[in-house]
Amino acid sequence: MSRPASLRLRPIAALRAVRNLMRNREDTQQVFLLIEALRGKTTLRQFARFRQTETGRAVLGENRRLLDRLSDWASLAALPAGTLGRAYYDFMAAESLSAEGLVALSRIERPPAADEVTLFRERNREMHDLLHVITGYGRDALGEACLVAFSFAQTKLKGFALIALFAARRIARARPGQPVRRAVFEGYRHGCSAGWMPGADWEALLTQPVGAIREQFAIKPATCYHGILATAHSAHTDASGHPVPAVP
Repeated sequence: MSRPASLRLRPIAALRAVRNLMRNREDTQQVFLLIEALRGKTTLRQFARFRQTETGRAVLGENRRLLDRLSDWASLAALPAGTLGRAYYDFMAAESLSAEGLVALSRIERPPAADEVTLFRERNREMHDLLHVITGYGRDALGEACLVAFSFAQTKLKGFALIALFAARRIARARPGQPVRRAVFEGYRHGCSAGWMPGADWEALLTQPVGAIREQFAIKPATCYHGILATAHSAHTDASGHPVPAVP
């Protein structure tokens, strides 16, 4: 019996998406195309794990959408400084981003999935910028590469691994002598040793201090990444030659 189209790996489509992304790293839709091409059964396995957790049962039972909370900017802005929700708000405002913008970029054609699986998949999408805040990785090219390496360790989505590998090679060529590959691999190792973030009760965590969340989920400091940033700051550029953004 052949696999349903939605579960087949599509390596040619994945390679095309990687090439497009390497030409223009701001073309975020290529990330979603790549992940979709190499998704296979990974999300179904992750979903099965999620629905066995207390948070998973609550989210599915309440049909809870994380996007609803992340779109309520007034509530996030009113949270105390140092909380995840307030740090997320500050991060998104500084980068001129919105949760809805990520939704728009992820709108690609895909076979329909069970409603609960779609809810879980969208929750993982919304989690990305929260992970930027929790891990301390910025939106510069190296920060994104480290974060997708972290995310590969957490989700097992092959597309994340491919992005991390290609990005690490490109950035390392642009910055010879700097430990770029080590920083990306550190992101992967930290993702392996951390608690399982797809199962986190993000709605409840929004009101908690970022430091306490890092301790709760054993999120280690991004030492190598910040070391490279410290060197790049002296030249006022990031690890790929772009202006360095503020990193929470």
